[in-house]
Amino acid sequence: MFDLGAQELIVIFIVAFLVFGPKRLPELGRTLGKGIRELKAALMNVKDTLEESDLNVSKEIKEARAGLEDSIKKAVEPEIAPKVYEKNDSQTPVSGDADKTPAGEKGSGSGSEKDA
Repeated sequence: MFDLGAQELIVIFIVAFLVFGPKRLPELGRTLGKGIRELKAALMNVKDTLEESDLNVSKEIKEARAGLEDSIKKAVEPEIAPKVYEKNDSQTPVSGDADKTPAGEKGSGSGSEKDA
């Protein structure tokens, strides 16, 4: 966690021994151990909560996406279906081809025009 080697730990122990004395050092160690244990438990709790909320958000996004896809399909199908039937039943143009005139006729300027 902090990358402390053996020499650093010995120096810290000697300084703590000199500052706190031999009577309070075991009590300090127990208190420090309990604090670290509680900190780890709190961090695990936060981690679990974040993972759970991430799963919930992912699930909500998938549900919203599926609902949106269904809505789009329902909105688009009525527009597509008549054009498909129109194309299959008769030879009328389905898309923007209705504005174009056949070759050889004068029209909107599409195609070649001859000077008369």
